[in-house]
Amino acid sequence: MTRWIILTLSLLAVQAFAYGPLGHEIVGAIADRKLAGTSTAEKIKTLLDGIPLERASLIADDIKSWDKNGPDDRRGIHFLAHPAIEQQLRDFWKANPPGPDASDTTPSHHWMHYTDVPVLDAEKYGDGKTGRGNWDVVHTIPYCIGVLRGEIAENNPRKITKTIAVILLAHCIGDIHQPLHVGAEYFNEAGEPIDPDRGVTGLGDEGGNALSLVHNATAERPRHYYHSFHAYWDLDTVRNLTIGTPDEVPKAERESVYALAKEKLIANFVANEPKNWRTPGDPKAWAEQCFCKGRSTRNWDRLSRLVNRRRRR
Repeated sequence: MTRWIILTLSLLAVQAFAYGPLGHEIVGAIADRKLAGTSTAEKIKTLLDGIPLERASLIADDIKSWDKNGPDDRRGIHFLAHPAIEQQLRDFWKANPPGPDASDTTPSHHWMHYTDVPVLDAEKYGDGKTGRGNWDVVHTIPYCIGVLRGEIAENNPRKITKTIAVILLAHCIGDIHQPLHVGAEYFNEAGEPIDPDRGVTGLGDEGGNALSLVHNATAERPRHYYHSFHAYWDLDTVRNLTIGTPDEVPKAERESVYALAKEKLIANFVANEPKNWRTPGDPKAWAEQCFCKGRSTRNWDRLSRLVNRRRRR
């Protein structure tokens, strides 16, 4: 089962812009359809209490709504129709709480979504130290695979049960294909890019979260946009490529336009499987392999182009 979950989600994430909610939902929906009628689908249905992967792919982000006041705050997102899963999510959040006290022994669940490998002088994940962590996305994915295989007990310190493992995989397989989830640029005091793994300390851009991106208003597009660079890449790029900018789609039509464009993408990816997408070897090694082959991989190339363009501005 584990192999087919990872294979299917990896296939879809590579092609379907699996970044913000829209991208994650598309990946999950395609996985639901590709797995339909298989024994794997039945096992997933049991573990998720009938929640489709399309919805499950958002849960790892949904529980961030608990970060300010905890999971008992009724203003956060909850799963009342699935009390057993809600309890497992509460246990997971409490075992991996966000905040200044997070550490290797008590990590933040936020860390599981990304890794901040330096993009200057791009290198393999295992060849450096800066930006990596024992609970980053590269470590979280194989940990979840270990839980699903029974190699790691469900009553582990991180409270990652088999259900939580599927929820995390449905989300993190998408995250690891977003270039700004797997790389960061570091700067010295003069604002010049540096390589922190070569004896020079600097300030990291946190995968573009520390960089502002402003879209100035024009006569044609009066709206003024302000984002972190990371948020723009997570959200706007997917939306704009799928349906166009908000200024191009009347507000009253956006919901129906989103639904039609989303369904078209899902149907296209279900019908047309990319060639040569399968990664050989043990699935537990795929997280590192999928982007840590240096400059030759698609994600590093995308990120390098973005970084170079940003330097010129």
